[in-house]
Amino acid sequence: MGIKVAVAGASGYAGGELLRLLAGHPDYEVTVAAAHGNAGQAITDIHPHLMSYREQVFADTDPEQLAATDLVFLALPHGASATIAAQLPARVKVVDLGADFRLRDAEQWQRYYGGTHAGTWTYGLPELAGQRERIVDSTRVANTGCYAVSIITALAPLIAAGVVEPRDVVVVAASGTSGAGRSPKAHLLASEVIGDLSAYRVGAHQHVPEILQASGAQTLSFTPILAPMPRGILATVTARPTAQATADYYKSVLQDAYGSEPFVHVLPGDRQPHTAATFGSNAVQLQVTTDLSSGRVIVTSAIDNLGKGAAGQAVQNANLLLGLDETAGLAVNGIAP
Repeated sequence: MGIKVAVAGASGYAGGELLRLLAGHPDYEVTVAAAHGNAGQAITDIHPHLMSYREQVFADTDPEQLAATDLVFLALPHGASATIAAQLPARVKVVDLGADFRLRDAEQWQRYYGGTHAGTWTYGLPELAGQRERIVDSTRVANTGCYAVSIITALAPLIAAGVVEPRDVVVVAASGTSGAGRSPKAHLLASEVIGDLSAYRVGAHQHVPEILQASGAQTLSFTPILAPMPRGILATVTARPTAQATADYYKSVLQDAYGSEPFVHVLPGDRQPHTAATFGSNAVQLQVTTDLSSGRVIVTSAIDNLGKGAAGQAVQNANLLLGLDETAGLAVNGIAP
């Protein structure tokens, strides 16, 4: 018998990716896969690719059932985790993939999400300086947002080193449609998305306060774009340098920050990140250059939004919570073609 694990919200895209990763994990055993709206339905009816769960059905999202495990993943809509979490005993370790516990500032929660701020848990991005140790010492972890991972990993070391101006950061990032969740929406129909790019939540995306909080940036202009692909994020992060330097110098700052990290890869030469290269993995790919015209520093970043942007990141955090090998059950390599 392994470590008993529950996944609440298991019928969603992030929940399904969690089930896939947990099925291949050497230490975890999924004993509860909860999905309130699909309770009693076979897991493979919703996730036909997860054949190792062919004998299991979705359970109701019952806190008592969740509490009978050692570890709970909450893969629920924003605002839905706090009620469930409050009913779980302290001995149960929890990783929340939603936004409920990410922000320290209640005013920012109200501004970007609305409703009551539930509180703040340990922020789940181990690659931030000092954060891995905080996660190890915690029992409750707030998983990062998907856009947030791609942008914070690109930006935080440069700001910490004082080589870019924290008051002048501009980001344009494109995400696949799975980032919007599994609930049916007219604008996410294949006939609406294929052959089209569109910006959304321009100037008011909910990940902005999280990115500011974790990266050290003081202002952020962020334009998210919906791309006609199922998964992946490509972010272009630009900042004004505090003093002119070469692209190799900025790359050395990123390499110093991530040289020993298993999942964050600064690409050699001028090779650019590709979203497809990260599919199915927990990897971040980074590249940095300087703009010949403006002199701005440009970092490009690619992740799988369901991997390092959600389920993979959650498993990485859970491994740390439980004292396991941080990389257990997680792929560095992507899937191609």
